[in-house]
Amino acid sequence: MALLFISAVEDPEVWRAEFARALPGDEFRVWPEVGNRSDVEFLLVWRPPPGSMKGFPNLKAILNMGAGVDYVLGDPDLPRDVPLTRLVDRGLREGMVEFVVHAVLHFHRNFHRYRAQQAAKAWIDIPQILPGARRVGILGFGQLGQAAAQVLVALGFPVAGWSRTRKQFPGVESFAGPGELAKFLARTDILVTLAPLTRETEGIVNAANLAQLPRRAYLVNAGRGGLAVEEDILAALATGQLAGAWLDVFRREPLPPESPFWTHPNVIVTPHNAAVTQPGPSALDLADNIRAIRAGLVPNGLVDKAREY
Repeated sequence: MALLFISAVEDPEVWRAEFARALPGDEFRVWPEVGNRSDVEFLLVWRPPPGSMKGFPNLKAILNMGAGVDYVLGDPDLPRDVPLTRLVDRGLREGMVEFVVHAVLHFHRNFHRYRAQQAAKAWIDIPQILPGARRVGILGFGQLGQAAAQVLVALGFPVAGWSRTRKQFPGVESFAGPGELAKFLARTDILVTLAPLTRETEGIVNAANLAQLPRRAYLVNAGRGGLAVEEDILAALATGQLAGAWLDVFRREPLPPESPFWTHPNVIVTPHNAAVTQPGPSALDLADNIRAIRAGLVPNGLVDKAREY
């Protein structure tokens, strides 16, 4: 039986070497050199071309090599009866924690303002508040959000999490469902978005919801570009409803040169690298899932297709 690697953006040879160590007995094929389709047992995918995942009669599972599965679920030819998993690996989690904590501290400690003062050669001390007076809200309180919250709580920030269903996590106030979103936003000075992109969360960072935040709040989007209505973010920045934004994901990537985000004085742009999949540790986690599925066990990161995550 064979593993088939399908990606339009990842280097297959790096992954081939890692899977040779993680699963030395498995044949590693690279799309579009499929060979006998009946031999293919697992698909390893990241942004697979539309239609590339169909036509494998002995397929046991599709393993996404990243946390976001909206691209896979959006393929109309996705085999709906085949299990789909998303990547939940230590390296991805640690990278996201580093990014979120850094972004929160960046705005909390006014580093964006000091950078502007440096350009103006202005030696001005900006009054600083304690972490306990800066409320952080994490929209999308899954494993990545919880890992970031643990560090932020330890630093003294009041942290709340919002998710589709209520989550219990030490030291974090929990909000759940559409009915509690406005209350969650009203107590949030720095909004961190880590939600999966689904029909329910598409465009959730919009004018109406940004207006629920306290005036001069900050936004950190490290989830998916489709969560945000970009024109509404720009409008909120223009009125001062948002004091600043750190945007790592966008609806069009790479971000087009004509985007006003590039030159906006209160926006930081990073190229969708808040948490990067590392082939070494990720291949080990994917191999563990393959062994679990072969043993009839439930794999880690199993996607509920109805909920879209």
